[in-house]
Amino acid sequence: MAVRRLGPASNRAASPIRDPSFVRVGINAQKLFDSQDYRNAGISRYIRGVCAHLPAVPGDERFVVYTNATMRSWPAIEGTRLRIAPAQMPTIAPVLRIAWEQLVLPVLAWRDRLDVLHCPLNVLPVASRVPVVLTIHDLTFIKYPERFHPAKRRYLATFTRYAAHHASRIVTDSAATRADVIDAFRIDPERIAVVYPGVDPDFRPYSGEGERGEAFRARLGLPERYVLYLGTLEPRKNVDRLVRAFARLVRDGLPHSLVLAGGRGWDFAAIDRAVAEEGIGHRVLVPGYVRREDQPLWYSAAELFVYPSQYEGFGLPVLEALACGTPVVTSNSSSLPEVVGRAGLVIDPSDVPSLAEAMRSVLTDGTLAARLREAGPAQAAQFSWAEAATGCVRAYREAAAQVLPRRPDASKGARA
Repeated sequence: MAVRRLGPASNRAASPIRDPSFVRVGINAQKLFDSQDYRNAGISRYIRGVCAHLPAVPGDERFVVYTNATMRSWPAIEGTRLRIAPAQMPTIAPVLRIAWEQLVLPVLAWRDRLDVLHCPLNVLPVASRVPVVLTIHDLTFIKYPERFHPAKRRYLATFTRYAAHHASRIVTDSAATRADVIDAFRIDPERIAVVYPGVDPDFRPYSGEGERGEAFRARLGLPERYVLYLGTLEPRKNVDRLVRAFARLVRDGLPHSLVLAGGRGWDFAAIDRAVAEEGIGHRVLVPGYVRREDQPLWYSAAELFVYPSQYEGFGLPVLEALACGTPVVTSNSSSLPEVVGRAGLVIDPSDVPSLAEAMRSVLTDGTLAARLREAGPAQAAQFSWAEAATGCVRAYREAAAQVLPRRPDASKGARA
């Protein structure tokens, strides 16, 4: 297979001399956070899950994790194989982060004599002369452009297309996203691998364990019986249709409340309109962003988790709900069937009556609900961060092998 190399040979030769005894991998971790707020969500969990397990992958790689200025140390993770390199500028602001990625990161890659750079959020530095492994999480901005702010949509569409054609290797979170990338950018399928995310160990069933049970509901003022949605509150997640489907259950006399947990996203007004038009404001709770450490409790206390998103690159909330033993109703589109398998119910996300009927089935059929509670943790156990880290290391080795001769004694077992 012919593989495109990044940068002219003269540029590579001008870089500092590399030690061939091990491969240096840099990881752009500007979106890694240790806070309990909305920043510690999907992409932060992805970076954390992969990076935390990299040192345990057998091999001769060394990892430099380029964090933002708030993440200056990582106890129990840093060591001989992995170190933290915090940014010297306030990269939390999007404009400054983009400037750092495009102007500073290529210089750091040269200074630190990197052999591979992992860019885990769709874009790479245009000036990079280091082979890049690119993670593309989804192509929502292409498939549903109306759901994005125009400036953000143009930025993502332009830079993701460029990055996809210039990366040495691409990893995607699901087979569905891999197919989307091949179709949208006409990328050689051999350059793209599926590396599924994992689930953190604290996402597990909690039942009747002090603060983990009834006391948890009482502390937060949650109703005894509720249906949960947890994720960004925006129309592309179909939260407005979820509200309308739930209204049918209210009119049928079901006693449950609907909890819409998560930060407010683009065009939140559509959800407000659905609640007002259905007249069920007294049965809908909107608590805002849920602290990361409490999220397993919210899942476990719910009778049902519903995630009717139109499109997901993976759908981490669905995996977390399954791990907590919460029955799941989700969409039959994009990556979500890969995540849920046979451990949940899938529906057409545009069909409000079908969504309402699936919810009613779980909430009124004890046998079905029990089967789903049992099946969820077993399905979730198939996804692990250790496997995700191994998959990324495999991509690093393939990218590095294009330009870096390996030692004869290191070639054995070099590939995962």
